Amino acid sequence: MKLFAGNSNSQLATSICRYLDIPLGKANVRRFADQEIFVEILENVRGEDCFILQSTSYPANDHLMELLIMIDALKRASARRITAVLPYFGYARQDRKPGPRAPISAKLVANMITKAGADRVLTLDLHAAQIQGFFDIPTDNLFAVPVLARDVKENYDLRNVMVVSPDVGGVVRARALAKRTDSLLAIVDKRRERPGESEVMNVIGDVNGKDCILIDDIIDSGGTLCNAAEALLGKGATSVTAYITHGVLSGGAVARIGASKLTELVITDSIEPTEAVANAHNIRVVSVHELMGEAIQRTALEESVSSLFD
Repeated sequence: MKLFAGNSNSQLATSICRYLDIPLGKANVRRFADQEIFVEILENVRGEDCFILQSTSYPANDHLMELLIMIDALKRASARRITAVLPYFGYARQDRKPGPRAPISAKLVANMITKAGADRVLTLDLHAAQIQGFFDIPTDNLFAVPVLARDVKENYDLRNVMVVSPDVGGVVRARALAKRTDSLLAIVDKRRERPGESEVMNVIGDVNGKDCILIDDIIDSGGTLCNAAEALLGKGATSVTAYITHGVLSGGAVARIGASKLTELVITDSIEPTEAVANAHNIRVVSVHELMGEAIQRTALEESVSSLFD
């Protein structure tokens, strides 16, 4: 087994290798003067079971091309099997046609990864579970809930915790966390007037006097969570903390979170934290390296991955 990494998330790759007690594969991923990407695998991979760790986060197109070219390089070097490990699968929010003449970009990216030569895909908290079906190769979708639930148990009195879904679509994820923490469940009902903006309308459930835990898969601009926090506090919540798998945090999101009424935002390192995130007073990062490392090891040993979540 060999694990290689592009430039998107070197910290996570190093942590996974430390967990697996293997060295990080030697590869040169660089750019020519015109920004063309060049990849060179610097060790023998013939007949090896190879894994490429790469989040297709910002800059998404560059990181996606790095992944595709690394897959091609390993395929031409006669790797026995190539698994694309995507802690964060970019373009996942484009999983359907929102209107006429619109693309389904998540399917296109899935096709590109398959055609490049990947044999398997291992990813974390897909925005929509049906994206697994976009791939014509075996795809394992891991869940960050066990990691987040452990952190909630370590930091909160579970007798006073209320798990909250920021919208109706996230109820399944919120219910999974509520089940693991033996907590009650509430839902924020919102109406989105235009893309990138949301208006909180109502809170379904009694959150008065509760420590509310908002859970979602992606935080981008942060507007939805900030509005949800205000609505929950307005209904009498004692505190509001958000647990999010993928901290995209584009534009002024970090500053928006810092100025919000959120007690804390907890994200995973599926996307490598920026300097702004590291310096934010109310943003904390928990690592998924053990979860992903165990899944990689089980894949290499042909063992069950789904049993990780039993």
